[in-house]
Amino acid sequence: MAENAKTYHVSKRNDGMWQVKYAGGEKAIKLFKTKDEAMEYTKKMAVNQDRAIIVHASKGKFKGKMRKD
Repeated sequence: MAENAKTYHVSKRNDGMWQVKYAGGEKAIKLFKTKDEAMEYTKKMAVNQDRAIIVHASKGKFKGKMRKD
């Protein structure tokens, strides 16, 4: 992966929707009702563009933590 390649972030919004954003981006690229839908979309995009995905936890003791897929 190129050094300057962007990373996709998958996170849950306050309204319950899941969003996909670029690292450092302010606006969501796309919104989804479920985490699974967001991940399916993001994985396809990441593979096609050789980019990483970071998933933000939405609940429990890991809330706010990130994991790289």
